[in-house]
Amino acid sequence: MKCRGFLFDLDGTLVDSLSVVERAWTEWGARHGFDAETILDFVHGKQAITSVRHFLQGASEEKIQQEFLLLEKREAEDTEGITALPGARQLLATLDELHIPWAIVTSGSMPVASARHRVAGLATPDIFITAERVERGKPEPDPYMLGAQLLGLEPEECVVVEDANAGILSGLAAGCHVVAVSPPADAPRLDAVAMVLNSLEEMVISKDGEGWVSVHRRH
Repeated sequence: MKCRGFLFDLDGTLVDSLSVVERAWTEWGARHGFDAETILDFVHGKQAITSVRHFLQGASEEKIQQEFLLLEKREAEDTEGITALPGARQLLATLDELHIPWAIVTSGSMPVASARHRVAGLATPDIFITAERVERGKPEPDPYMLGAQLLGLEPEECVVVEDANAGILSGLAAGCHVVAVSPPADAPRLDAVAMVLNSLEEMVISKDGEGWVSVHRRH
């Protein structure tokens, strides 16, 4: 697989924030009469506002925005247990050393995503796309199409690195190569992704003199 740039999801791909996500959404679901399994089966990889709208169908827009802001505040302030996932820091450092462009493309809002990125101690991306920058979030193709555009690349020149169902679908719909990292057992369209990894530690990259990057799995 060859590319010119990388588009990374944040939560579950570069950063282990699962405990924070589950704490916040389980508490929110309990307040609204939803059990944890129902909530957590839906929210992963999607914008928070999308999930709030899904579970509060029929509520006023004012109520939806109010609930979203409460969730956003809760998730931005709770950073306990957040760490970089294995291989994440080294991979990003390698991209920077080789001058390979990369972006973070997350469904999280800027307050939430920036807090998690900072606590995890990750390198600063060339481009940081959060929920505020797209009208349609994952699984629609818009986030990753915008990521490619802002890197100055065509979607087919980019590798999307994702863990969640919504993100895998988004990357494929955008026309990018997709690397799925520890995807769910029921992840859709795994037959269409370029590579499935258990960890970012398995990804090996090299760059030729013309700026093309080769991506391999470590054996």
